[in-house]
Amino acid sequence: MAELKEIKSRIQSVRSTQKITSAMMMVSSANLRKTQNIIQNLYPYEQKLGQLLHIFLRESPEFDSPFTRQRPVKRVAIVAFSSNTSLAGRFNDNISHKLKAVADTWISLGKENILVYPIGEKVTRAAKKLELNVQGNYNDISAKPKYDEAQKIAAELMEQFRQGTIDRVELIYHHFQNKGAQIVVHEPFLPIELKPHVNGDAALDYIVEPDAEIIMAQLIPKVLKLKLFTTHIDSVTSEHAARMMAMQIATDNADNLIDELTLEYNKLRQQSITNELLDIVSGSFGLTSG
Repeated sequence: MAELKEIKSRIQSVRSTQKITSAMMMVSSANLRKTQNIIQNLYPYEQKLGQLLHIFLRESPEFDSPFTRQRPVKRVAIVAFSSNTSLAGRFNDNISHKLKAVADTWISLGKENILVYPIGEKVTRAAKKLELNVQGNYNDISAKPKYDEAQKIAAELMEQFRQGTIDRVELIYHHFQNKGAQIVVHEPFLPIELKPHVNGDAALDYIVEPDAEIIMAQLIPKVLKLKLFTTHIDSVTSEHAARMMAMQIATDNADNLIDELTLEYNKLRQQSITNELLDIVSGSFGLTSG
């Protein structure tokens, strides 16, 4: 009888947990739809603007910008994106592991020369655990990307790079492919690196006014700021997708566990009833023989 009560209690506990995971799945699904719409509209614009910049740079090799200059790396900045909360599968672990791997490639510079801009509490903890040089606290903006905030961070990185305080900036984040696939991306942010020419890229066939240098002076900061904002939204979209999938798996596992416990409960209950019937039958035989 005690076993039956224990199993019944476990079933109720699993059902309660299932309600929580199901609710979290629905919330993540709603958030995913919102951010997915944003990234789907923003990503083509960011890509086209970046493509236009690279066309300008390829067609104007004489153009000199502080943001395209390659120099020996003495200090590097890493901008890494994670979430503030758990229950998103391996979303945060993937970022932490990638941060460690990237930091290891620059370890010869000394940890004091590896600056980490952690967007999210989980990657902040990972950076501190690795004893890296953490710059600022951006946990408040982690879950809600805002262009103004991305603009501030990008402007700070650009100014430090221009002054020579840092010699390279890299990004670590999840790129959203679909609901079931989010891949970790590690790519350079500064200096701007020319992408190889792709067949189908249009040659520079524009009338540029007032002149290319003025256009480029405005285009480069805009591309960099937009890139950081798009990266943040990409990361948050991936987070919602990862959490939705994790909660869906947890909900499905709860269903399976409830089925197993219910089956076990019914077997024990049937066995208890059978034992009671046997006791009654045995007792009736004893009275008859007496």
